[in-house]
Amino acid sequence: MSLAVLRSRALAGMEAPEVTVEVHLANGLPGFALVGLPDAEVREARDRVRAAIQNCRFEFPQRRITVNLAPADLPKESGRFDLAIALGILIASGQVAATHSDAYEFAGELGLGGELRAVRGALAMCHHAAKSARAFVLPLVSAQEAALVAAATILPARNLLEVCAHLNGTELLVAHTAAATAARPDAPDLAEVRGQAQAKRALEVAAAGGHSLLMRGPPGTGKSMLAARFAGILPPMAEDEALESAAIHSLAGCFRVDQWGLRPYRAPHHSASGPALVGGGSVPRPGEISLAHRGVLFLDELPEFQRGVLEALREPLESGRIAVARAMRRCEFPARFQLLAAMNPCPCGWLGHGSARCRCSPDQIARYRGKLSGPLLDRIDLVIEVPALAEEDLLGCADGESSATVRQRVVAARAQQGLRQQKINAELTPKKIESHCRVDGAGQALLKQAMARFNLSARGYHRALKLARSVADLAGAADIGSAHIAEAIHYRRGLAVD
Repeated sequence: MSLAVLRSRALAGMEAPEVTVEVHLANGLPGFALVGLPDAEVREARDRVRAAIQNCRFEFPQRRITVNLAPADLPKESGRFDLAIALGILIASGQVAATHSDAYEFAGELGLGGELRAVRGALAMCHHAAKSARAFVLPLVSAQEAALVAAATILPARNLLEVCAHLNGTELLVAHTAAATAARPDAPDLAEVRGQAQAKRALEVAAAGGHSLLMRGPPGTGKSMLAARFAGILPPMAEDEALESAAIHSLAGCFRVDQWGLRPYRAPHHSASGPALVGGGSVPRPGEISLAHRGVLFLDELPEFQRGVLEALREPLESGRIAVARAMRRCEFPARFQLLAAMNPCPCGWLGHGSARCRCSPDQIARYRGKLSGPLLDRIDLVIEVPALAEEDLLGCADGESSATVRQRVVAARAQQGLRQQKINAELTPKKIESHCRVDGAGQALLKQAMARFNLSARGYHRALKLARSVADLAGAADIGSAHIAEAIHYRRGLAVD
């Protein structure tokens, strides 16, 4: 047989389109042609495959070899096609049986000795392979990640010889099952933060409804400590959420099995570029906002980020998705994250501190705060002050509520939202707000006063209602009352520049 056809997978954003690997051997001068829009990594497969086949004691055909990766208009990248190409050559030359080869999909980078190395995006590829009812053959080191897809049949192999033995029927590969998750280290606890009762309450409200939060205060008041403990009060991830989050990390090549089911927490440095934050590259990969999908994105020293980088957050904060467009391709990544941010009140950081150390002029303060645009601030639901701690709070015992206690209330509030509207409050559309954010008479009067006094935009009005709905859910109230509106407006009024 001079023609072999096998299946593999490419990566295009969150999708893993099927790739047909066709290998044809023809008479003529020996040569190795690789077609189908391969990039440099794929073209280098010719040398890796030749060395792997020869070092595994197979004969490399001295014929004209043509390898086609179809569809031809889909860009192919990375070394994941090495295994399929090598098997195609061996099947086409009659050295390996082709029986039932269409029942499998293959992915794996070959070492020169024939060993199989890990591939990026194994989880995403296996998720789509499971839908096609094919078993997936891949390197052993990627098996634990891929086995998280419960419906997939995973056949791990250490090297090319093991895959060939399986296809020949001499020694079958054993299906891999997900191992039990190892014990995880203790997460930071909210009880460790002394004082800051108002900030802790704001974190609870933000967690209950999925709202974004900005903390403002002098250095050393606990803003970063509070942010680091926010993921610990969020509800556990559902199975589909965990799988989606893990698939994104797999695409970026940073997935860790021991992090399965944990809410991601990403805290990029303020020197991060736009593509690093929102995603990009000639072959688009997810950025920090997508790696924080279903988790927390913490931006410390918010005004120190480049303005263009911050403005890129505006669309994903609304839509929960980011589209990365390049000349050759366009990819979409999910980005349903909770934004936590922190900033100082002025360039030196000491404005309003009891030590009176601030020497910033009003112009300097205005320029510093002016780095944050109005449209971006309007998309942040809560803004709170995190003041310096009093001596008695700092020297006293840390006896606040634990993360587990707060999480119980957050879980109960989100359960109400799931029964009422099948989504969290932050994701309510204007039409759903009218249905689910009913305000009593006293609350309506207070909200009307707040709209006039604080000049709320239409977006600000809707966000205030959603915020009040979260406060009411924490209190177990069916309707929004004046107390809930008052607390929501208190959080929203921090958006005004002092």
